Amino acid sequence: MPPASPNSRVPLGPLRPSPLVEQAAQRLRDRIADGSWPVGAKLPGETTLARDLGVGRSTVREALRALAGAGLVQARQGAGVFVIATEPDEDWPARLRRASVADVYEIRMMLEVRAAELAAERRTDADLTALDAALAARDEAFAGPAIEAFIDADIALHTAVVAAAHNPVLADLFAEFVPVLRDGLLDLAALVDVRTSDTAHGRAAHAALIDAIRTQNPPEAGQIIKTELDRTLSALLQGR
Repeated sequence: MPPASPNSRVPLGPLRPSPLVEQAAQRLRDRIADGSWPVGAKLPGETTLARDLGVGRSTVREALRALAGAGLVQARQGAGVFVIATEPDEDWPARLRRASVADVYEIRMMLEVRAAELAAERRTDADLTALDAALAARDEAFAGPAIEAFIDADIALHTAVVAAAHNPVLADLFAEFVPVLRDGLLDLAALVDVRTSDTAHGRAAHAALIDAIRTQNPPEAGQIIKTELDRTLSALLQGR
């Protein structure tokens, strides 16, 4: 059955008592998603939509604003509101959550390798103190009973390396990855006994990384973190 004409007047149906703007926005989204209003179609005017939905024009206006914010419609001065997409824009955290662990780790390596190189160039005495403390906390967490605490301490050490790069944009990007990284490492821990599979828990590599940063050796710092992340990624993929 072909989709209804963009200008056809198919009743939208009355709304139930609840947040009207949310209901109106959802009803309009449904009509866009089912092809009633395809990309390029002009939506009926506010008065028509308000009558069909049984709400005021201000509610329709807010609903259309919500759809515009989701990237579904666009108001054109003097022309009306037009459909520009059938699916809402997906925010960055949502995209990361549904990404494969391999994809996430590929980007993580790009970020952390460069972060390690920059940290080796820019580190301060305060950064070195923070890195030493993070390594000690990682050692202590490995000796404890909770694997989650060790994973958190490991991520904290990597976060300290990124912080030592002194690039706020890089730090913000890495922070977005942290929840997904944590989930991936928890998945690995559920499949592999970390304490028996790696009795040194990667300490030598992490200590060498800090030493490379301390001695301001960017190539070595970058290579160490790349090798370590490659190893972790391989373990994750084997577990999957």
